[in-house]
Amino acid sequence: MADRLTRRLLGAGVAAGPVFVAVTAAQMLTREGFDVLRHPLSLLSRGGAGWVQVTNFVVAGVLVGGFAVGVRRLLRPGPAATAAPVALAVLGGGLVGAGVFVTDPGGLGFPRQDAGTGTTWHGLAHAAATAVGLNAGIVAAVVLARRFARAGAPGWAAYCLATAVPLAVLAWWRGPGLVSVRLAADVVLLAACVSLVAARLYREAAAPPR
Repeated sequence: MADRLTRRLLGAGVAAGPVFVAVTAAQMLTREGFDVLRHPLSLLSRGGAGWVQVTNFVVAGVLVGGFAVGVRRLLRPGPAATAAPVALAVLGGGLVGAGVFVTDPGGLGFPRQDAGTGTTWHGLAHAAATAVGLNAGIVAAVVLARRFARAGAPGWAAYCLATAVPLAVLAWWRGPGLVSVRLAADVVLLAACVSLVAARLYREAAAPPR
């Protein structure tokens, strides 16, 4: 059985996905004028209530960062003991960066009083943080798939790969239309993977030694 601190850090990963998705979904449903078919989730960081999504990004990033430390403590010195925590830490940092650096309005009409179309340094930083974090999440899923395969958990290995492939397709596809929907789908897939894998590792950490 892993120590209490390790289990708590893994528990942070369990909480990260549901908290982020629930807070985001609540805003999608309650903020006037938001349409996921047109508006990227990052636009929820703008406007008078934007602080809610900013905080959501930062809290999720901190939780994922804590999860990364827990993964390191649990897996060392075994397979994925370095690569998985590093990838997860970068994902967490990307989420924090996406919150700290607010996206540009992009002329998409949300919030309604936010009609700007220009590009700012913080908008570019937001885009970079989002891209780096998302790609780190894909890497983490692949690395963890390899670890589960080596640990004799083929179902979990398959799940991680089944998450990584659509994540990559949705993130890297440059086709026209429904960009905001593709990004939202990536968020849901990645949030689910992080929290489900965290729950699996938490059970592993809580199991008595054989």
